[in-house]
Amino acid sequence: MFSIRAFLTLLSAVSVFAAPAVAGSSAADWSAVKAPSSHPAGSFSIGSYTNGCIAGAASLPLQGPGYQVMRLSRQRYYGHAELIGFIQALGQTARDRQLGTLLIGDLGQARGGPTLSGHRSHQSGLDVDIWFLLSAQADRRLLSAEERETWSAPSVVDMRAYRIDRRAWSPKHVQVLEAAAQRPEVDRIFVHPAVKQNLCDAKLPGAGGWLRKIRPWWKHDDHFHVRLKCPADNPACQGQEPLPAGDGCDASLAWWFTEEAKTPAPGPVSVPPPLPALCEQLLRE
Repeated sequence: MFSIRAFLTLLSAVSVFAAPAVAGSSAADWSAVKAPSSHPAGSFSIGSYTNGCIAGAASLPLQGPGYQVMRLSRQRYYGHAELIGFIQALGQTARDRQLGTLLIGDLGQARGGPTLSGHRSHQSGLDVDIWFLLSAQADRRLLSAEERETWSAPSVVDMRAYRIDRRAWSPKHVQVLEAAAQRPEVDRIFVHPAVKQNLCDAKLPGAGGWLRKIRPWWKHDDHFHVRLKCPADNPACQGQEPLPAGDGCDASLAWWFTEEAKTPAPGPVSVPPPLPALCEQLLRE
């Protein structure tokens, strides 16, 4: 068990963000751990979304009212208890409003940390990917294990025109995004720039509050990525910078449709920084 005394001593004596790692762990080390750690206060996020871990992670039930978890073989259905509660609440909202069944992609690994594939973030138990596919089949029945592995999330963006694909998009998608963004624990939601532009074009009076949380980002054409705020009682959790003022439908959005944004030049290969010392201790618990 993760020692309460050792944890409190580390937390009070050092900066968990600046402390050197006990030993350099790898993504393979983190993916090999299949069970969450214990923690005296329940779920406890450590470090940042892109350089962190989670003690006492909760496991999302593989199905519930209004949602089903996909890609079970990855075993990335762990997260902070607040993230689990958010997904279950959003699923219930989708069911109550007859918006379709939410298909849940990755949360994080049993103790968070870096993954072997797919993500740079999802490390501290506060991120989740939700497919844009609102399946009628999933509404009627429980998907099989094979379907959960083989189904693909279809894009809702016409990538040639770089705009929303009306054949794949519906008002229900807007309602799901609005319901997610209106929840107070949500910090921001990443979507493809074309999705953000479509929401801005259809903006209704009073929508700016939740629309501000919808942020354009590369590759999010087949799913949206929800990121929660650091829980108030998790002092070792490092949040992201505050959102810019406004609803994001200004000139800053136009940049995402330039050639520079569409085809960014590859940057230098960077070495990930060492994980916080508490994460290295957590890995070896």
